[in-house]
Amino acid sequence: MPNDIGPALAARIRLERTSRDWSMEELAKRAGVSRAMISKIEREECSPTATVLGRLSGALGISMSSLLANAEAEGRRLARHEEQQLWIDPETKYVRRSVSPQAGAPLQLVEVVLPPQARLTFPPSAYSFLHHQIWVLSGRLQFSEGPTVHELRKGDCLQLLGSPQECTYRNPSAAVKCRYLVAVMRR
Repeated sequence: MPNDIGPALAARIRLERTSRDWSMEELAKRAGVSRAMISKIEREECSPTATVLGRLSGALGISMSSLLANAEAEGRRLARHEEQQLWIDPETKYVRRSVSPQAGAPLQLVEVVLPPQARLTFPPSAYSFLHHQIWVLSGRLQFSEGPTVHELRKGDCLQLLGSPQECTYRNPSAAVKCRYLVAVMRR
């Protein structure tokens, strides 16, 4: 069973914030998240939701994948399944597995399991500095890119193009989980 990434994630968010010489207030303002929430996350009193993590990573100018990957041990070339870091969104129970072995590598692979009826929305800032592709492995995924809605089924792969927009991932099924792979590459 992979280790809990919570403490390393809290430390990484604090490091990213302080390395920019930002106060909690500054990060809160840039991310649109309360200062109290950032304080709780950094003190490990709560785990950030996927939406909050997307807002924080966007404000910090890094992808959510990079933020999570950098919280893990660096320098690995092989990531065995049982060693891959899991993160579970406390709000939706969405499960994110960091598949890529090396933190900070230009290409990152992330496996996501989205529970039935779950919905996640990320701000445009979470997509502004990366190339992003979504490959559905099982189930169905309704992906909204601004006003454009894509209905994706097993085997479908979508590449995000153009100016970043608010994006929503939704599993329309009432009973079946959706499993997909996200490939993220820095621009």
